[in-house]
Amino acid sequence: MKTINGGVCAAKGFKAAGVHAGIRKNKTKKDLSLIVSESAASVACVYTTNLVKGAPIAVTKKHVANGVARAVVCNSGNANTCNANGIEIAEEMCELTASALGINADDVVVASTGVIGQPLDITPIKNAMPELVASLGDNSTDAAHGIMTTDTKLKEIAVSFDIGGVECKIGGIAKGSGMIHPDMATMLVFITTDCKISAEMLSKALKSDIENTFNMVSVDGDTSTNDMVTVLANGEAGNELIDSEGKAFDSFMKALNSVTVYLCKCIAGDGEGATKMLEIEVNTAKDIATAKTVAKSVVTSSLFKAAMFGADANWGRVLCAIGYSKADVDVNKIDVSFKSKAGQITVCKNGAGVEFSEELAKKILLEDEITTVIALNDGLVSASAWGCDLTYDYVKINGDYRT
Repeated sequence: MKTINGGVCAAKGFKAAGVHAGIRKNKTKKDLSLIVSESAASVACVYTTNLVKGAPIAVTKKHVANGVARAVVCNSGNANTCNANGIEIAEEMCELTASALGINADDVVVASTGVIGQPLDITPIKNAMPELVASLGDNSTDAAHGIMTTDTKLKEIAVSFDIGGVECKIGGIAKGSGMIHPDMATMLVFITTDCKISAEMLSKALKSDIENTFNMVSVDGDTSTNDMVTVLANGEAGNELIDSEGKAFDSFMKALNSVTVYLCKCIAGDGEGATKMLEIEVNTAKDIATAKTVAKSVVTSSLFKAAMFGADANWGRVLCAIGYSKADVDVNKIDVSFKSKAGQITVCKNGAGVEFSEELAKKILLEDEITTVIALNDGLVSASAWGCDLTYDYVKINGDYRT
């Protein structure tokens, strides 16, 4: 498996585009994106667990019930959530897309992201559709820009991998900066692959993967109303159909995971106002539930996140978060260390502090990617979670997000 260029256009038979339709006031900001498969594709989706859900999710659920899709259309700048005519607008977005592409509206996945409770005018989307379709090509980056809201960095990746001697490719784009918390970290992810895999196995792969990837990301503790991860698999690589578990399915899972982990780190590192990407690496746990509970508790701790912003090696905040996590651990066995490209330093051993160089610790924590390593010393299982530091700018961004 190797990293390649192309994002959602790396796989055979996929094209993408992104344009400024006028949904957002900033005329230089793309706000409407389209991803299209040249042939019918298996589709799998996972959605936010928030009881308040955007209208596009309801429409998409209905459209993908048969396991088939051809296109994804997404706007930014408006979430189309809590609107009286939200379903109508989401359906019309699908119909406009289908008409322009010459496909069935039921084969369109629709997504929206942005401000909640603000009516979405279909007019700019309708007017921009001809340009959007005309722009289709090897334009994954344009599509990635079109789904961004408060994001400051592009989130795009693709890899190639082998299935039974046949080269397959899988790529993805994502947006996510705020309102991100485990149980579907406002996050949208669109993944495409030319691997031939049944809708049933594709869904199984995605649902299994997100438990250890997107559900282990937290920026601010808020779960969005519009979160969605969608995977399209058109089979154009020509490999033998993956319709059951086995070596081929395992290879696909590995490739999918490489894409999702990369996008998780991108989302975490680009949290609203963030200056650092934080990874919590829990090892030697007695079971996966314990490892994940500990990792999630630490990555969501506001006090820990604030300490990382200040490059303060306050390991007590790590133990505090573990202590209230309700995980079944022996606090007297826990070791904690911090590491980055500047080095690694142990700050806690057997649940108690040890002497360490504050100068070296500060140097390690001033880097933009920091890993907190937590050894529970109670087993052989490990898990990771991703997040970011808590900064002054997070409050500034969200203090006037709507206005």
